Amino acid sequence: MLTKIAPGVALWQGRGDPGEPNATVIVDDDGLTVVDALLSPAQAGPLAEACAAYSVPVRRLVATSSHVAFVGGSTAFPLAAVYGTPQISAHLDQPPNVEGCRHLFANHADEFADLVTRPVSHMITEAAWISSTAVAVPLGGELEQNLAIQIPEHGVVACGALAAFGTAPLLFDGDPATLVASLDIIAGYGHIFVPGHGPPGSVNEIRALQDYLHACIDAGGDIARLGSGPWDSWSGREYAAVNIERAAMVAAGDHSPPPSMLRLLGLG
Repeated sequence: MLTKIAPGVALWQGRGDPGEPNATVIVDDDGLTVVDALLSPAQAGPLAEACAAYSVPVRRLVATSSHVAFVGGSTAFPLAAVYGTPQISAHLDQPPNVEGCRHLFANHADEFADLVTRPVSHMITEAAWISSTAVAVPLGGELEQNLAIQIPEHGVVACGALAAFGTAPLLFDGDPATLVASLDIIAGYGHIFVPGHGPPGSVNEIRALQDYLHACIDAGGDIARLGSGPWDSWSGREYAAVNIERAAMVAAGDHSPPPSMLRLLGLG
């Protein structure tokens, strides 16, 4: 169900666990902009039906990341232009790792049969208006090149893959330190922040996520050194090992996949 969070802005909220992401729908002058396409066509189908109730076309689909939780349902919007960064575009030109998805999202394994994702049609390399109400902003952290969507008139930011509230992010392909810096930028863009996972929040949730990322960095590659905080009760706690390992590897100049992530994908 779509829930209004600001004039012309609605939220499709998942249950918050890693396999139940969010999407944001923006009502623009010429139609709809959908930010993120959920995990799979099975999840995105009901979202597309809810969008159809507006009786205007979905003109734009924004991918805030190339990871499957944000693009797996993109085929549910076959006529929309697809916006992403050059890195997102390069990733979506490759076939998805279906077996890895089944391992990572075991509760949704049956949703990945014949999974395909749509390629990017419009690349964003600098902050730009993509409609009369929405600005696409390239920022890094979950990837080297993510996107966030700012709706300046209403102080709303669709953070997508750059934020998770009440659940841990998964940064196997990113950099926790870069994400901390990106969240500082995002915090200045508005007062309502829609994460890729979890309920909408305020700057308080942005700061709590930054505290978690600092804790992962400070652990120095050792999961046993992760300090306590509100994240002790978050879902996705199994991702801490990946985030801690990745932070230490990137700090040392190693950008290869963390072994802990390979194990989550059933490869280790």
